[in-house]
Amino acid sequence: MPVRYAHTNIIARNWRSLAAFYETVLGCTPVPPERDLSGAWLDALTGLSGSRLRGMHLRLPGHGESGPTLEIFSYDDMPAGPVMAPNTPGLAHLAFAVDDVGAVAQAFLSHGGSLVGEAIARDIPGVGRLSCVYARDPEGNMVELLRWD
Repeated sequence: MPVRYAHTNIIARNWRSLAAFYETVLGCTPVPPERDLSGAWLDALTGLSGSRLRGMHLRLPGHGESGPTLEIFSYDDMPAGPVMAPNTPGLAHLAFAVDDVGAVAQAFLSHGGSLVGEAIARDIPGVGRLSCVYARDPEGNMVELLRWD
């Protein structure tokens, strides 16, 4: 059975604002239509009662029109989320290969994001030279910005 990666979902406190961040800083592009979903089918799928979510998909850069997306949604009713650390079990971060780690990290900062640690450059034997930094988007989701030379 063929398998193809489809999307990664981010539940945002403000889906419009977070989608705009990923469009502006990382060049993701909207994939219409915007979603406004509710009903018995969504309750059955999520195991929640009376759920409603809104949001959109953003095409990830570098993969063409059939590439994977970020699905950024907000539920009408959401609990406070945990603050993820680099060593927290579970899905830890998204990673984007960029031409200039420092410039994109600065764009994160100037658009409401933050840095987790410091930018590094390190030779990885047998692989190449890695430049990277862990950052957080404005809602605290971790993103690795990296470049291999």
